[in-house]
Amino acid sequence: MAEQALWTRARLGRCGPPLDLLTANFRQHVYAPHAHEEYTVGVCVGGSEVIAYRGGHIRTGPGTIVVLEPGEPHTGGPGNPTDGYAYRALYAEPSLLADGLRPAGNLAGGLPHFREPLIHDPALAAAFSHAHTDLSGCPDPLEAESRLPWLLTALAQRHATARPADALVPGAAVIARTVRDRLADELTAPPALATLGAELGLSRYQLLRAFRTTMGLPPYAWLAQHRVARARVLLASGLRPAEVASLVGFADQAHLTRWFRRVLGVTPAVYRNSVQDSGR
Repeated sequence: MAEQALWTRARLGRCGPPLDLLTANFRQHVYAPHAHEEYTVGVCVGGSEVIAYRGGHIRTGPGTIVVLEPGEPHTGGPGNPTDGYAYRALYAEPSLLADGLRPAGNLAGGLPHFREPLIHDPALAAAFSHAHTDLSGCPDPLEAESRLPWLLTALAQRHATARPADALVPGAAVIARTVRDRLADELTAPPALATLGAELGLSRYQLLRAFRTTMGLPPYAWLAQHRVARARVLLASGLRPAEVASLVGFADQAHLTRWFRRVLGVTPAVYRNSVQDSGR
């Protein structure tokens, strides 16, 4: 199995929002800890992947569905280096899973929560895999809008539960959101943690503890994956990796490439070309 990752961008309707699709075939690639702003819905189509998630490990197998929630740190790597792992994934905005539940009043209008990230639903897995294959080859906007939200709603209706009560350290969530927003706003020149701590009346350790408790990542790792997320948007718009690196705060193109591949499995240039080709 060759190391390969192909990104395709589908559009939900002619003027609708984009939705990224990933076709991945890896033998040895190991993802660095990272999180996505979207729901990650993946279907294993070969081999086995081991994913570190919520303090434990998930082992996929052919036909299994994995759902990783927005903001949840995770890694991924081969369950068996001999066989590697292959999967098809899509990255869905939270509203795509929540909208189909709201008319019935489910989950109090909140976001779906998947208590069990590994799902055994052969029919739904097959439907996701078939839709992914069809839309990766020819991402027709109307077809994408017709098929993908329907499948995501079915996923939420069958397998989501109410989100559990927040059990974070008192005040940690507010502190973490404040730090997160400052880091995002000052992307190219982030403030020192000691400075942020002083502004919030906290020591550097207290700030770090609150942030890691809430976000699951230290600030530098969160900022790196946030920069990668912003880089995806700029690359999809047609900018070159060398231009994007400085715009999102990486030291240079090599720095961008290193983090981009750790988080998304491909180089920025490959991602840019894949997304642009799929949009033509």
